[in-house]
Amino acid sequence: MKHLFVLFIGLAGGFSVGAGYVAFLTVLGIIPRLTQLSKTMKMIQAYEWAVILGAVIGTVAILQEPHLHFPSFILIGFGLAGGIFVGMMAAALTEVLNVWPILAKRIGVEEKIVILMMALALGKVIGSLFQWIYFVDH
Repeated sequence: MKHLFVLFIGLAGGFSVGAGYVAFLTVLGIIPRLTQLSKTMKMIQAYEWAVILGAVIGTVAILQEPHLHFPSFILIGFGLAGGIFVGMMAAALTEVLNVWPILAKRIGVEEKIVILMMALALGKVIGSLFQWIYFVDH
């Protein structure tokens, strides 16, 4: 039963992150805007395939649990860059879609939106710390 629960949580998390990533790319028009800025409109399919292959290869690499033998200071840089990327992408998506004001209005806590935002931020921090303290090096 425990394994089914973990499987369900993993799939739900993967679907939500994947949907958010696709929405981010679609709503903001990242790839067409990138080709406009770089004046490479003819290569739009190459950009799209690069994004798809990057996501697939990254997923396969994570599932294989690779062991990288880099010095700590380099791994700290990788971790910071990955965290900044994910955080900025999530922040941009929620800002563009006005997720938090709509959520606050629907659940009736418009006047408490600052508390809602702080709860979300603290939840992310506590969840990240729990993952690192509990799962890393065990």
